[in-house]
Amino acid sequence: MMLKETLTLSKGVEMPKLALGTWMIDDDKVAEAVKAAVKIGYRHIDTAQAYGNERGVGQGIRDCGVARGQLFVQTKLAAEIKDLDGARAAIDGSLETLGLDYIDLMVIHSPKPWMEFSGEDRFFEGNLAAWTALEEAMEAGKIRAIGVSNFDEADLANLIDNARVKPMINQVLAHIANTPFALIDYCKANGIAVEAYSPIAHGKILDHPGIAEMAAKYGVSVPQLCIRYVLELGLAALPKTANPAHMASNAEVDFEISAEDMAALKAIETISDYGDASVFPVYQKV
Repeated sequence: MMLKETLTLSKGVEMPKLALGTWMIDDDKVAEAVKAAVKIGYRHIDTAQAYGNERGVGQGIRDCGVARGQLFVQTKLAAEIKDLDGARAAIDGSLETLGLDYIDLMVIHSPKPWMEFSGEDRFFEGNLAAWTALEEAMEAGKIRAIGVSNFDEADLANLIDNARVKPMINQVLAHIANTPFALIDYCKANGIAVEAYSPIAHGKILDHPGIAEMAAKYGVSVPQLCIRYVLELGLAALPKTANPAHMASNAEVDFEISAEDMAALKAIETISDYGDASVFPVYQKV
């Protein structure tokens, strides 16, 4: 069963391959979503300071009826924090807001502040400062694993070359019709796991006729095919939903895509329009 499968991060931390994403789920509703996911069998829950729902996620974790040690909680340091003291305070703030004794994985949400995402400054110094705070928190037992999100090769190299601890994971936009193959290969070559967010392309892939035809061939839904695609690439998958029926369906991906069909999926023309989500910087990189 896919919900029981894990990836082993560097330092030996086991992370469930399939997670529940909580972006755009309101703080007053997310606890119920978390509890529903855990009841289905999810053990990996993702949130972020920027989502404004860490409090509700923490409540769901505490109230779900499953021991804390069996759950994997991931959050993200706000992209705007690029200084040591600010990062230290924000890490402690997440722990307090979540109401948890420790965080399983914390990542830097973006190498650049969101308002400067298209700029040329890569904030190398600021990312090293924020990373130092994450290293300290891990050494203090506040965090079990540390990583990054939306980092390109140059951003990763800055940490690999200058930090004490290499990033353990890079969370990136990856789905059929937009898969950063070179970045994935770079991460794997450097012992960095990769987690795919928006594996269903923020819903914009659902009407693609070729993908729907292949999903029908396997007797699965388009979202199931999309999630299985990133898993076949050796990535963790982070689909987002507050709907328990979708949570259950997203976890029913215990099938294999043939090598021939994987090659065909890899070759599908890139999606360049994410609809309403195109206002967010990460969907403007295509």
